[in-house]
Amino acid sequence: MSIEEPSEDAPDAYRDLIEQHRRISYLGDASGVLGWDQQVTMPEGGAPARAKQLSALSSVTHDLMTDDEFEAALSGAEDAADELDWRQQANVREIRRSYDRTADVPGDLVEELSEVQSENQQIWQEAKAEDDFELFAPRLEQLRDLSIRRAEHISPDQAPYEVLYEDGLPYISRERIQEIFDRLKAELVPLIEEIEQHGDELASPYEGGEYSEANQRALSEAALDAIGYDRDHGRLDISAHPFTSGNQFDARVTTRYKPGNPMDALTATIHEYGHASYMLGLPEEHYGTPLGQSLSSGVHESQSRFWENHVGRTKPFWEFFLPEVKEHLDGVDDLTAQEAYEAVNRIYPNNLIRVEADELTYHLHIILRCEIDSAFVAGEIDVEEIPELWNEKMEEYLGVTPDGVGEGCLQDIHWSSGFAAFQGYTIGSVLAAQLDAAMRDDISDVDGKIRNGEFEPMREWMNENVHSHGRAYKSDDLIEEATGEPLTADYFLDYVEEKFTDLYGL
Repeated sequence: MSIEEPSEDAPDAYRDLIEQHRRISYLGDASGVLGWDQQVTMPEGGAPARAKQLSALSSVTHDLMTDDEFEAALSGAEDAADELDWRQQANVREIRRSYDRTADVPGDLVEELSEVQSENQQIWQEAKAEDDFELFAPRLEQLRDLSIRRAEHISPDQAPYEVLYEDGLPYISRERIQEIFDRLKAELVPLIEEIEQHGDELASPYEGGEYSEANQRALSEAALDAIGYDRDHGRLDISAHPFTSGNQFDARVTTRYKPGNPMDALTATIHEYGHASYMLGLPEEHYGTPLGQSLSSGVHESQSRFWENHVGRTKPFWEFFLPEVKEHLDGVDDLTAQEAYEAVNRIYPNNLIRVEADELTYHLHIILRCEIDSAFVAGEIDVEEIPELWNEKMEEYLGVTPDGVGEGCLQDIHWSSGFAAFQGYTIGSVLAAQLDAAMRDDISDVDGKIRNGEFEPMREWMNENVHSHGRAYKSDDLIEEATGEPLTADYFLDYVEEKFTDLYGL
């Protein structure tokens, strides 16, 4: 399918707007490729030049977005709204939102912010590797100050953190998110405590083993092939922090390998595949417009958490995938599907690392990050207080204290580029469970299909109900359209209660 131009009978202003927006979008995707390269293949010495390159692209993009010609086309398209269908109106709505969050931000601030974010990637990696918070602290403080300045230009009457939050989670209020967080905190902590005190001991078949990177990569490649990753439009690489980058034509995933824990790389790979499936499911004909772009961090994360947890951590998946594990990993010839299922779902309250966390404790990792994140941006804490506060909250919520900042407050890459982004991870898990429940109402015997390696029906359901809409709907409207009701934590809490009480014999 080729990229589609607006119909000849569309108003001239709308056609002009789409043409201009596409050029801006293509520049953004070019920046994305440079960002991917920076984290995957760029030599260490290339960082100074890359920061300048990305900064220049950000500046050009900003200039095009704030140009009088672009604003005139946008206003003209809005004036002709009655001549547009509802999807075209959605394009205009989303372009207006982007414009309003750009127009009043000075170009030199945009350029400086981009350069700092790019430089921070390398400095964060060094600080994490050297376990040295003082190396990164000035950069974190500088990034906060620049981010606040940007927020004040966008909406001077709003709290800066609220403005930054709306970058990733538009249309779902922080109050609604807080309600969900409070409920998860209230119901997950007792369940975790019950498992710790009274749960059965689950299998740990990989403990004490050493698994080569080559074998783990082969296992991850086998998983991607099994669930249907399109190799003509993607690739698997290694990065310090797993991520996905791209669009509907080119969606690349990364993972990382740990010698003693092959499930870490495998679940991360399946997680990133979920992100890629969303990108590759976006309408090709609308590439370069909001109708061809993903909606929000929460919706994006729902796709990765669906594939990681509601597919990759199910017993039917391990009944299907066990032969691949035995083929690619040494010393597991006697492994059973039940043991593999237990191993990938064990609860580790004393785990320090978010991306290695289990389905339950994961959200306590997110909550403590959000609390520190918002307090730092609001000026309630100084940068020097972050490591100690992080450790205090880890002890309070998870009963474990990091030995250093590398496995503590510097473990995630996110603070190298911005703030108010962590909420999307938990909202994604909540939404994944809600989507899974709706999907099971529409598709018969989902578990049987997973057991037989038939993943296409699930992918097609997500494509029809989520991916294909791009940004046609606002977040809350998309959730209601796909599931029949507003965002709720009910399905997630019912799912984990049933799953983990059964697993742990409670």
